Amino acid sequence: MLCRLGGRWLRPLPALQLGVRVPPLAPTSTGGIKHSALPAWAVASVSAVGSGGPGSWYEALATSAPVQGAEEVLLGVHTATGLPWWACIGLTTVALRGAVTLPLAAYQHYILAKVENLQPEIKNIARHLNQEIAIRANQLKWSKRAARLTYLKNMRRLVSELYVRDNCHPFKATVLVWIQFPMWIFMSIALRNFSTGATHSEGFSVQEQLANDGILWFRDLTALDSTWILPISVGVTNLLIVEIFALQKTGMSRFQTYITYFVRAVSVLMIPVAATVPSSIVLYWLCSSFMGLSQNLLLRSPRFRRLCRIPLTKSDSDTPYKDLFAAFYAKFISRT
Repeated sequence: MLCRLGGRWLRPLPALQLGVRVPPLAPTSTGGIKHSALPAWAVASVSAVGSGGPGSWYEALATSAPVQGAEEVLLGVHTATGLPWWACIGLTTVALRGAVTLPLAAYQHYILAKVENLQPEIKNIARHLNQEIAIRANQLKWSKRAARLTYLKNMRRLVSELYVRDNCHPFKATVLVWIQFPMWIFMSIALRNFSTGATHSEGFSVQEQLANDGILWFRDLTALDSTWILPISVGVTNLLIVEIFALQKTGMSRFQTYITYFVRAVSVLMIPVAATVPSSIVLYWLCSSFMGLSQNLLLRSPRFRRLCRIPLTKSDSDTPYKDLFAAFYAKFISRT
């Protein structure tokens, strides 16, 4: 029996009591009952918001407008193309990454290139300002602390003026993160709603469709990938993205080094996390990571950078892929 809540059809699930794991029940094609392969925490009912319980924040997110929008996008692609769900997930991911994140990634590289080209001018300003502050400190008998604070204050002002002049404040380069990460979250939760039977389309449970629209070894997109092939593929792809970034950076600061190690750790931790969620979500993560890897490689192409009008920088190479392979070989292969 279905009930309507907030414009969406929900299937009532058995109540979950503290310390008791009750798997959800879904009708099979023969009219029998089959138990979900998901853990109990992964199939918690998406119920009414405002209960005030510990899960109310997630319930609010799972029924929010952005998540419902992501569900409509997925359902729209499935209806328009008639493709199986595994192909719809991949096609939607490629379309979103190509239409949204690729332009933002090109804009990010555009801003970073302009900032890099400003570095010689910034160093020149810093040298002259340091000399001027030293003279003034000697004349006015400033302490070292006062001279340092005066130098930093004026340096920040002058650098900000340069960023305004060239319209390339580094914060603009972070717009990709502020768009891509929420989109990743909303799509993941939408697929979770599909996989747990919380969403219905034209009277049919999307969960039942996903259970039969997989491919290869993951035929059931609502179940976990017991082979761990998808989770490991996600982790390896994310690590490749991190290593490509690290290989193209020379003389990283201590902060950048710490960030690189942190992202490596997150990439590894994603493997066991991906092993506990439905295959539909892991497939989306893999497609998204693969598109991210492809975009990183594409944005190293001199021809594509010229097409996007990304300014030339001192660190640009005419043979980026050859240089990347040489750096990868020197770091990971020649050592063995």
